[in-house]
Amino acid sequence: MGTEQAAAANGFSYTLTRTLNAPATAVWQAWTTPGQYAQWAGAVDGSVEMDVRPGGPWKATMVTPDGSQFPLTGSYLTVDENRCLVVGMDAPGRPEPTAMTLELTEENGPRTTIVLRQTCDTAEERDMSEQGSTMLLDSLTTFLTPRTAS
Repeated sequence: MGTEQAAAANGFSYTLTRTLNAPATAVWQAWTTPGQYAQWAGAVDGSVEMDVRPGGPWKATMVTPDGSQFPLTGSYLTVDENRCLVVGMDAPGRPEPTAMTLELTEENGPRTTIVLRQTCDTAEERDMSEQGSTMLLDSLTTFLTPRTAS
């Protein structure tokens, strides 16, 4: 409990939880395969590079809803296949990367619960990151939802 209070006192955190009708392996592959990630995350085709191992670099050029492009870079801090991915994101003017933690828990069905956490430096940064992460999870949900004839 003490660490959570310290983290809250030193930063602005958010936690998002989403349950998908997909096995953890499918969620993991969507998040760690460049071609799949580009499809659902709004990245420029061919801009995603991933070396999914602790310390391995990644980069992607994202496209915003208004069509602007911005490059993102970082490295993987923790890689526990189909369970936990901690992604470090380089932030301009910051010596340390911002870490985003993605935890996967597979349930029966197969269903997977995703818990995404991030701590930011300011309330504004947290709000922007939380909005972006919510959009990512919405897109991932759509990407992994089986298309059924209605």
